[in-house]
Amino acid sequence: MVNASFCIPKTESLRTALARLNQNEKKILFLTDEAGHLTAALTDGDVRRYLLSGGTLEDSAANAGNRHPIAARSREEALRLLARHGCVAVPVLDGDACITDIVLEGERQPEPLPALGVPVVIMAGGKGTRLEPYTKILPKPLIPVGDLPIMEHIMRQFRQYGCTEFHGIVNYKKQLIKAYFSENEEHFNTVWYDEGKPLGTGGGLSLLKGKLSGTFFLTNCDLLIFTDYEKLLRFHRESGSAVTMVCAEKRVTIPYGVVETGEGGVITAMREKPAFQFLTNTGLYLVEPEVLDDIGEDEVIGFPDIIERQRRKGRRVSAYTVGEEDWLDMGQLDELEKMRSRLYGKA
Repeated sequence: MVNASFCIPKTESLRTALARLNQNEKKILFLTDEAGHLTAALTDGDVRRYLLSGGTLEDSAANAGNRHPIAARSREEALRLLARHGCVAVPVLDGDACITDIVLEGERQPEPLPALGVPVVIMAGGKGTRLEPYTKILPKPLIPVGDLPIMEHIMRQFRQYGCTEFHGIVNYKKQLIKAYFSENEEHFNTVWYDEGKPLGTGGGLSLLKGKLSGTFFLTNCDLLIFTDYEKLLRFHRESGSAVTMVCAEKRVTIPYGVVETGEGGVITAMREKPAFQFLTNTGLYLVEPEVLDDIGEDEVIGFPDIIERQRRKGRRVSAYTVGEEDWLDMGQLDELEKMRSRLYGKA
């Protein structure tokens, strides 16, 4: 049940919002639109900064609010965000970004996540050309998302599930990556494998032959998946798959009217801004060790081609589906800001 004392329409004046803040035990409000969607968060600090910049108390509260507040999709995630960021309150949103609950500082901590103890292999050797010019200076695994490099975010995510054995396949600016983690106070247990030459998104796995005896996670170094990893592992094992690919639902709308034509240029159909839904490969997998045996030494190959090789051999490969909002990918510059906003909620 949503505590109404924490919510206010975004159209209310700052004067009204300030009065509500003074009555609010946590000194924070969440602004909503007419449909109940979360649009911003507002603290007394936000109000002070806005007034100092020339605003007035008669202006809309929306003008002063933080338009990228920290929010969660479940109470469990909200509790973890409270602990991670020192927040006083975190709203829980449904699939339409409407507030369904507000979790407050001091509430019961979440139950510890199950310890899976599965090794994690991180493909961290690429040049990250889509993130240039940043990757001219830093390798992609060390590009910061908020306070931490993306690769550390990934490792912390797995460590919540008791996955403490990491294997990093590196190439481009590998010494910087190794140096960062060798001096990291978190002391991640990582074994490094150097590619002699770029081997694609799958070829570097040949370096791990004989190193892994059981199921392992394989992930690219530019993504985060928010899902129940225990359910994912159980699905993989119960399906008897050699590889399970984590896929995200993706809806794409063509921003134009689409025309279909027949012989002689005759228009046969028209659709205005049609929408299509796909399953997309996120870059996170569960893999059985025998898959490595089918990769040649120094073979340049992408992991999707390795999956296809398994299919041709008659081995089962499966897709595990997550929602589009559960997949954060920083492979392109515009996605980098979305990931930072989701993790930190800062303007």
